[in-house]
Amino acid sequence: MAQINFGGVVENVVTREEFPLEHAREVLANETIAVIGYGVQGPGQSLNMRDNGFSVIVGQRKGKTYDKAVADGWVPGETLFEIEEALEKGTIICFLLSDAAQIELWPTVKAALKPGKSLYFSHGFGVTYKEKTGIIPPADVDVFLVAPKGSGTSLRRLFVEGKGLNSSFAIYQDASGNARNKAIAMGIGVGSGYLFETDFYKEVTSDLTGERGTLMGAIQGIFAAQYEVLRANGHSPSEAFNETVEELTQSLMPLVAENGMDWMYANCSTTAQRGALDWWKPFRDATKPVFEQLYNSVKSQEQAEISITRNSQPDYREKLEVELAELRDSEMWQAGTAVRSLRPERA
Repeated sequence: MAQINFGGVVENVVTREEFPLEHAREVLANETIAVIGYGVQGPGQSLNMRDNGFSVIVGQRKGKTYDKAVADGWVPGETLFEIEEALEKGTIICFLLSDAAQIELWPTVKAALKPGKSLYFSHGFGVTYKEKTGIIPPADVDVFLVAPKGSGTSLRRLFVEGKGLNSSFAIYQDASGNARNKAIAMGIGVGSGYLFETDFYKEVTSDLTGERGTLMGAIQGIFAAQYEVLRANGHSPSEAFNETVEELTQSLMPLVAENGMDWMYANCSTTAQRGALDWWKPFRDATKPVFEQLYNSVKSQEQAEISITRNSQPDYREKLEVELAELRDSEMWQAGTAVRSLRPERA
């Protein structure tokens, strides 16, 4: 493992130099990796592992998602199976269904976990909240996770471009004595840039906080607040969207990703620089109590309870569509659709 200084704190990480792809293939040479679920993370992880030379099969119910797997090159009866058959054939079971679907399918998965098999997650939810989910793995199987820090779509896209997403990994149960090597090998196999170690509890609490916070919930809230203020003061939808979203996502954030926020501040106009330096702390102070409230809600398992209860309702999809329509049909994101259509590469 490499020791890297992260802002004054030294952490151990695994890179492709210490754990090359060839070694990952050796570790998993006798394993059949069964990816259960071809929804969000399933396509990216399975395709990346397949292209990296691992033995991979997919388990998916027949329907639209099954047809997508066929279109991606998975062959029915050879590398694509019904879930029960894939569970039987696999030695490493990649349980990549949604949290709610994992609860529903768990009895079937548990029955297939014979001694010596491994159970792989990309999210610590099911095991961490086992009292609520009922997901309690047998004692004679390895249980570990690799959690790419991004969407399955981004994981695949960056892999194809020769890049990679960073991932966390964690060991919950080491029945074989080799769970750590398996987890790291899987992390390299799915295309991770580097891997940092955590545990199931920390993975799920940081992940739930991030999704509800800066990654999705908070950023939408901030977008909406600024857009609404600009519109209320006479700015057009096009101007408000460009100043709120488009400039951030298309111009500034790629530069921040490459060089850091300090570089961004040092390389903008002096007017923008002064304003940013004066205003970032008031925004931090205004939002930090909301983030503390959010983290406490995650820590108390309130967010887990909400997720399980709401996402398990039979009419969840219908209710979800109503909530998504509120975003999709809002003036801001309708303006966004128009703005995106005018980008030069779309002309």
